[in-house]
Amino acid sequence: MKKASDFRKTALECLKGHWLIAVIAGLLATLLGGGAGVNVDFDITRGGGDATISSGAGKELAASITNAIDSIPGAIWGVIGVVIGIIVLLLLVAGVAYFILGSFVEVGYAKFNLNAVDGCDISVDNLFSHIAQWKRTALVSFWKGVYIMLWTCLFIVPGIVATYSYSMTKYIMAENNDISPKEAIAKSNELMCGNKWRLFCLKLSFIGWDILAVLTLGIGNLWLTPYKHAAEAAFYRDITEEEE
Repeated sequence: MKKASDFRKTALECLKGHWLIAVIAGLLATLLGGGAGVNVDFDITRGGGDATISSGAGKELAASITNAIDSIPGAIWGVIGVVIGIIVLLLLVAGVAYFILGSFVEVGYAKFNLNAVDGCDISVDNLFSHIAQWKRTALVSFWKGVYIMLWTCLFIVPGIVATYSYSMTKYIMAENNDISPKEAIAKSNELMCGNKWRLFCLKLSFIGWDILAVLTLGIGNLWLTPYKHAAEAAFYRDITEEEE
């Protein structure tokens, strides 16, 4: 039975001579499939008495703000309400569009890495190989998210287990154009039976590289992302061959 080191070795062999295209594909997949949030902390504390405002001045400021708000005509408030509604609607539409985009790019990136592991030609175009099947990829992402959320509601650990159970869904979708979303999820659950710990060990084996990526302010992830995904694709190929 292959170990984490074997999958990492396979990944490095597959990426040899293809690092540039792998880095580009990994970066695009990350940007299109699920952007990272930015946390900004604002420090509003100040030392000494300069940061304090007297209660009298505070009351005057509050009164001024209240008077300014009261002076705004009702028609203006109506326009503001419409503008806010339009902004919320646009954000909602953008969110749905980004979710759909990320769903088929995720499957396309799985195809990219499977091609690399299988020794086939790889191209950035692989990321968009399932664009015509966006409904299926969106549904599988939706149902997978729902199942993981429901298991997480029971307790954190079942949620983590569910995440590993459904982790091979994208590869199954990449290789089977006719499989339904629920069948792909069920197939992943079946494949991962007895293999969750192996995948956990594979992911854990990258912890040293993860730390180095953090120390490089995330720049190291440009190379680490394709390395990780290629190793996971090698893992998928191994467990599917074992099943046969």
